[in-house]
Amino acid sequence: MKWIGGFLGLLHGGPLGALAGFVLGAMFDMFTERASNFTPEEQRAYEPQGQRNGFLFSLMVLSAHIIHADSKIMHSEMEYVRRFLRTNFSAQAESEGQEILLRLFEQKKRMGEPQWNAQIQAVCRQLASAMPQEQRLQLVAFLCEIAKADGHIATQERQALQQICVSMGLAAGTAEQMMGLGGSTLEDAYRVLGLTSSATDDEVRRAYKRMALENHPDRVASLGDDIRRAAEKKFKEINEAKDRIYKARGMK
Repeated sequence: MKWIGGFLGLLHGGPLGALAGFVLGAMFDMFTERASNFTPEEQRAYEPQGQRNGFLFSLMVLSAHIIHADSKIMHSEMEYVRRFLRTNFSAQAESEGQEILLRLFEQKKRMGEPQWNAQIQAVCRQLASAMPQEQRLQLVAFLCEIAKADGHIATQERQALQQICVSMGLAAGTAEQMMGLGGSTLEDAYRVLGLTSSATDDEVRRAYKRMALENHPDRVASLGDDIRRAAEKKFKEINEAKDRIYKARGMK
């Protein structure tokens, strides 16, 4: 699994490390043993790779949670993840990524719904302390795209996304804002900025400035070109939402 291999950074220990150990097995043991022998200089050299691989594995874990939140495994949602892996890595990564998801579904079945949900909340709390806010925001943006892939966001998926945001230390409304991205209506635009049409012009400006600062593509550049491209798409859609509101209000 070269696309997620190497020094796995924040996956050492904790609930995320436990899931990595189950899903990746001997490969994870080999990586963690190797990392434990790194000198401080080697650790600094591998830090960007560790951030990227930690992000990717976290994405797979939380994707499995969202895909199965309504107790269904929709082809369209699985295909969204497969396409991301196929486009940015390889056909082999697509196959391996699907295998990781299937193992995670198996682990959820083995653990049972209550214990799995508790594990996911613990994973999110671990990410809140180990992962910068901008990377957590990008994770939520990916998860919202997965939830939207079948053209319908189930109540269970919406609730799961909100819980992920809260457990990761983000505002509860973050998922709703991300789900508004790509929309074509003025209502969608206000949703992206976390506002309603009753907001003042100053509130609109402040909300946009905050969103632009928190979601700028440069903030996730260390995760690789593929993640940056996704962040650029998100940033473009935030700007489109702002432009729609500014035009409707005659703002400049």
